[in-house]
Formats: sequence, structure tokens, C-alpha cells
Amino acid sequence: MIDLARSQSASSTVHAVATDPGTVWTKDTALAIEAPPDADFDPLPEAQWSPDAPRTGVCGAVGPRVIALPSGGYRMYYSQIFPRPGFPAGANDYGNSTTRIVSACSADGDAWTPEPGVRLSPQAGGAGEFRVVSSEVVPVGDGRRLRMYYECCAGPQSGTNSIRSAVSSDGGLEWTPEPGARWEAAGRNFSAPRIVFLGDGRCRLHCVERGRGIISAVSNDDGLVFQPEPGVRIAQDRAYDSHAAFAPEILHVTDAGYVMYYAGYSQSNRAYILRAVSDDGLTWYKDSEPVLSPSPGGWDAAKCSEMCVIRLPRREGTALRYRMFYEACDGTAKDERGVWRIASATSTHQTQS
Repeated sequence: MIDLARSQSASSTVHAVATDPGTVWTKDTALAIEAPPDADFDPLPEAQWSPDAPRTGVCGAVGPRVIALPSGGYRMYYSQIFPRPGFPAGANDYGNSTTRIVSACSADGDAWTPEPGVRLSPQAGGAGEFRVVSSEVVPVGDGRRLRMYYECCAGPQSGTNSIRSAVSSDGGLEWTPEPGARWEAAGRNFSAPRIVFLGDGRCRLHCVERGRGIISAVSNDDGLVFQPEPGVRIAQDRAYDSHAAFAPEILHVTDAGYVMYYAGYSQSNRAYILRAVSDDGLTWYKDSEPVLSPSPGGWDAAKCSEMCVIRLPRREGTALRYRMFYEACDGTAKDERGVWRIASATSTHQTQS
């Protein structure tokens, strides 16, 4: 959670919530972001389409990251997937696809309107014709700028990739890539960067290392250079995450430690949203059961994956609500691939904020 309505500076306040959103989530009946149809390989970023347009998983929408804006409302950053020349399967052959980062805005967290302009193209982001995905947008220093961390994939998934960054001085629409990589190592594959600001002025980068799980590193210079921390934060060692532990979302519950939601893959064609808790942000204790599981015949019939959580606007006389946006795959293509869309679920709590 990145809540710039609570603080525009790089502090732990941006992750703070008064209550644990918990384990009971109700899937919403409307999609947040629809996938482009099969025939539209180069749409305007602000394009919207009929839900009945043909979709077989060639194009997709993934990697939602939402920030609460200082003036109210929200902006969602997400990646659109398209076929790359010579590789017509698109998202159904993800390692050979191309992606770009775009955005949508919402006044209430319910209805989303795609915004004009590409926030970051793969060419600008250092990935050539391949992929920039999993954007994480956070304030820098006193909040006069924002930094976007993202996964830069300049080739197939089997190759070395990196976590890179870009900065914005206009509130998050125009982005300038920064030189170098924030995190990379020869022969290793990192993905899904997430930032947590610590109380001592440092920040912690969480990301996924393929084959290991969720790891972390810390920075003393406002998030440019990171040093690895020993151990693994979330290992791939349970039934629901034995294939992969992926894409953490971390909230700091006031006076009660940390809550993490993350995607767990039990196998390559089945993903769940899981939960863990921690007192110190380093040692995590997993819940035994998912908080979201695939729904047969639904948008997420095969996979509930990479997610983010926001606190919804408080309505007079109603309980405190949180919403989780997640990438959902319907499993309608070969090997239970299919159309990737951005869906959501809502949690309700009676505790006052």
C-alpha cells in the first residue's frame, strides 16, 4: 500500500493501516481493467473495449499497483501485454511477448478510467522490444518526486533480468529512467519489486528471485543502491507456494507489526493469494489457507496472482473497507493459460480508522 493522502514523504506512514484487512475477501462482480481484444495490438492507452470483443489470451492486463493520491482518488499503474513481431501468441507465450506500463484513475476505487499516454515503454525502460512490468511507485525524500521501480526483461524469462527505476516530477505521469540497475546479478532472475520505508530512514526492497522465493535488500541512500539481507523472507516450501512465492504486498498495521499478501503458485498453472504476518518485517509466519483461490468458470479460473491493497473512502455509517486488486487468468487457452485481466475483491472491518 502506498497512500500519498496520508504522507507525501518517504516514510513508513505511506504503508500504515489502522486495522489488519484480514483473511475474508469477497470477489467484486465487475472487472477493474479489461484486457485488450485479440485484434488490437497497438491501442491507444486510453482505449476501452466491449467485454464481448474476442479475447483468447493474446493480449492482457497485469501487475496492478495503486497509489492513493494526495488530492484524493487513486491512480493504478499496470502493464499491458501484446504480441511481439514474429511471436503471434502474445501473452500465451509470455517470455516472447512485449509489454508497456500504462495507468488508469479512479475517484472512488470502484470505476476506473484509462489515462492517455504511455507511462513507460519497454524501449525507454531498457528492455528493447520485450517487457517492463510490475511497477512500484513510491515517494522520494520529501515527496517532491516519485520513483517507479520496475522489472526490466530484455529477453525471454529464462534470461538474466534486473530491477530498474524511473523518476517523475509531475505527480506520476511523465517518467525519466534513471541510469543503471537498482538490483541485478549475472545469471539470476528478479521480479516484482516492492518497497517498504523503515522507521530509521532506510528502505527495504522486496523482490522475487526465481527458484528461491521472496528476498529483500536495504538501502541507505533513498533507494538507489541496495545491499542484500541474509535469508529468504518467504520460501517456496508449502503446498500453495511450492512452485513460486511471488509479488508481495506489505502493510504496516499500527502497533501490530506487518501483514503481507503474496501470490503462491502450487504449480505453473494454478495460483492463489496467500497471507503472512511479521513482527519485524524479516521473519514471516504464513497462514495455512489462501485468502483468494481460483473460481471455476470465472476471470480467475486458473490464477489469482500479483496484487495490491488500498483503503477505500470511508462512507458515513459504514465499516472500514479495503480493496485488493489482482491479476486474474481465466485458463481458457492451451496449458490453462488464457486471458489476463485485473479483478478485485473487498474486505470489510468494523474497527474504526
